[in-house]
Amino acid sequence: MGSEPQYAKWPLLPLSQHVFTLTNPYAARPAIQASTKALQDAISEHKMAPLYRYLAHPTEGILNPAGEGTAASSQKSTGRKPSTVGMVATGSSKTASLPWDEDVYKKLKAENDKELEDLQKEEDEAVEKAGDTEVSAARGKRAEIYARVGDKDKAIAAYEDLFEKTGILGTKIDLVLAIIRVGLFFGDKSLVKKQIIRAKALVESGGDWDRRNRLKAYEGLHLLTVRSYNLAAPLLLDSLSTFTSYELCTYSNLVVYSVLAGSVSLKRVDFKSKVVDAPEIKAILGADGEDKILALSGAISAGPGADEDTSMSGTTAKSASAAPKGTTVVNLTTLGSGADQTETEAAVDFSSLAQLVNSLYNGHYKLFFQALALVEEQFLTQDRYLHEHRGWFIREMRLRAYQQLLQSYRVVGLESMANDFGVTVDFLDRDLAKFIAGGRIPCTIDRVTGKGVIETNRPDDKNKQYQDVVKQGDQLITKLQKYGQAVRLRGSERA
Repeated sequence: MGSEPQYAKWPLLPLSQHVFTLTNPYAARPAIQASTKALQDAISEHKMAPLYRYLAHPTEGILNPAGEGTAASSQKSTGRKPSTVGMVATGSSKTASLPWDEDVYKKLKAENDKELEDLQKEEDEAVEKAGDTEVSAARGKRAEIYARVGDKDKAIAAYEDLFEKTGILGTKIDLVLAIIRVGLFFGDKSLVKKQIIRAKALVESGGDWDRRNRLKAYEGLHLLTVRSYNLAAPLLLDSLSTFTSYELCTYSNLVVYSVLAGSVSLKRVDFKSKVVDAPEIKAILGADGEDKILALSGAISAGPGADEDTSMSGTTAKSASAAPKGTTVVNLTTLGSGADQTETEAAVDFSSLAQLVNSLYNGHYKLFFQALALVEEQFLTQDRYLHEHRGWFIREMRLRAYQQLLQSYRVVGLESMANDFGVTVDFLDRDLAKFIAGGRIPCTIDRVTGKGVIETNRPDDKNKQYQDVVKQGDQLITKLQKYGQAVRLRGSERA
């Protein structure tokens, strides 16, 4: 076992979600009011003068609308600062309300200055009378103060200074993870990417098991923000059974991220074993009664699906008569009772997520489209890591459902397929046309006769294999002929 994680408390990442909520046009009024209060309380409690200025200053704050505040604000650009893209809602022109009070700011800044001054005296005293351990502890406190109050540049500089003067590998990894959290807090994707590469190199050089697992969650979350869901899925799913990074996100959020990443990127067999039948996910989404207890205890194995074929009659898939018996509201606080959590998790309604997973796997496409809309409303539009790529996610999930149905048929009626998905024929026609034009679905739509049919253009595997053999055989004969000519030429030269 390695040493206990250090520098894992600051910054408070839930605050960045509150900032996002203030600028999110999809957020409900109660959520905005709660986020405003949470931000104000945190700024006051933790004396966050730099963060308060960064957010609410009349001329420099990212939440201050252009043209308001002092006279100097009239020269302010109407666009968001590039560095705020990951912190505020993408493309949002919504005005956030976080009032600026100059007296409050001066009071907070004075308290910050006094705290840093006292810490400097402590460090000077440690340099004169104590050893390197006490000096490093004082410097670590300074870095954590900067991270706590939201001073990005000074926090990173302090962590880097401490990194250079630290020889313990575990502490070095903890410092890099702290820098990653600072980058995640402010939405600095390039910083996070560089530090993850750095952390992986440190872990590979001898990092302990706990830090290796924590890094999986960090990297998986970063990959979500850059739309690499196929790379994020295995990391997040692996983190479910060993998750201890509560400074990064709650276990509820990890379940959501893992399920969404797996649903959009995993092949059907892997989707069955790692999402549909995974014990950790089944305990939350898809188990009832005794099955849920068995899943929580790990007694239910996540083996491959027994039957991958879906039975369909005629040219249409069977529609589900009822929604899956999913879990409704689950409080996951008890699942992480073995580790310290930054705050108590609120109950989360996973029913739409459970319906999304089950309806996609079982081929109940009308329910799947309904669940997809609910997931977008409940999760994709409300989470700062998912919001930016929600449009792409919805398109990819629709594409996956279309591909799953069409691969079972050679010819499908356009109207019958529209009925299966619960959409109009015109919508399905337009939606499929985009994917067909992009080469994502190998089929054609014929609406000249009747109500239209969809004909899939499956490649003939046997014919392709025959053509490959003929082509490779021709290449081999050509090479042998050239080789024979070269041998005869050398023989005549010797004669």
